[in-house]
Amino acid sequence: MDNAASTQINDDVLDSMLPYLKEQYGNPSSIHRYGRLARKAIEKARKQIASLINADPSEILITSGGTESNNTAIKGITKQNPGQIITSVIEHDAVLEPCKELSKNGFDIDYLPVNQFGMVNPLDLKDCISKKTSLVSIMFGNNEVGTIQPISEISKICHEHEVPFHTDAVQAIGKIPIDVKELGIDLLSISSHKLYGPKGIGALFIKNGIVIDPVILGGGQEHGLRSGTENVANIVGFGKACEIAKNNLLENMIHMKKLRDSLVKKVINKIPEVTLNGHPETRLPNNAHFTFLGVNGEDLIIKLDENGIAASTGSACSVNTQKASHVLQAMDFSHEQITGSLRLTVGIFNDQTEIEQTVNVLKKVVKELRLVSPFKEKYSFVSKN
Repeated sequence: MDNAASTQINDDVLDSMLPYLKEQYGNPSSIHRYGRLARKAIEKARKQIASLINADPSEILITSGGTESNNTAIKGITKQNPGQIITSVIEHDAVLEPCKELSKNGFDIDYLPVNQFGMVNPLDLKDCISKKTSLVSIMFGNNEVGTIQPISEISKICHEHEVPFHTDAVQAIGKIPIDVKELGIDLLSISSHKLYGPKGIGALFIKNGIVIDPVILGGGQEHGLRSGTENVANIVGFGKACEIAKNNLLENMIHMKKLRDSLVKKVINKIPEVTLNGHPETRLPNNAHFTFLGVNGEDLIIKLDENGIAASTGSACSVNTQKASHVLQAMDFSHEQITGSLRLTVGIFNDQTEIEQTVNVLKKVVKELRLVSPFKEKYSFVSKN
């Protein structure tokens, strides 16, 4: 139940990768047969990745994942046009940290607020954007609470001011339809392991005509934008994962939403003092983020793990920092609400039986933890049917 952190690799994806881990081990930069076969495999994958978002293969830059894609978009484009960067307060650290670094180097970073659902108001962007703006970077779907941002409205404002628009779409790609042309997106970050592909591989869509400087220098691979010998097997697997995601998008979206809605309904009905966080409708189809008052979220995760259920309080990338969720803080949650939060994210391999199991275990462990809660006198925690 933690598919936002990572997903199980698809069997067909693994099968596609195996030849490039053994027999077809050539370096794509070599001109002999082995090298040419590797290069051909990479270009096929590039077409598969592009097809998922209705882009041209020439617009796909292969990276090591979402973090590198975000860094490349932000740092690469600001080298061309230093000035102001506009982002939001709920971005992933892979956006916030490079912005923080650039702020030390003289850049003006403006952070747009969000409402109680975790959604940016496009009018705030209108008030903030100016002639000195180099880039606007607003995530597509939030990794913690699942809220989907008004991407089309945001991109329209950016283009009215001739400012490039980047979106971190790592959590959204493969779960909902995304057409970069229709939405007016200039740069978009993707990560393979969020859509049933291998870890350590991703891509940055760069619209034709958008100029960025390379972040990694060396042998000039990826048209000079990302040097280093390509990870052919992972690229092939990533491409295959994108192809499968495109072919099964509607079916998978319906399946995940059905499971997610069932989970939300059962949790709300069976467990007292619980709220669903994020936008109630405009959200990723696999995300359910709850607050259980009187319970510590980390204790809840440990108890769930003891019962064979994997869950999270939020971003898996920031667990080791032990800091309160900046997303929930931005949504004006109290300390008690933040500490009692839990993220459950379903995937295409989950089924209704697992939803039932999760709810039953969750009901039991929440009750156990509330018996020893310092807040037990504050809330009645009356059992529901």
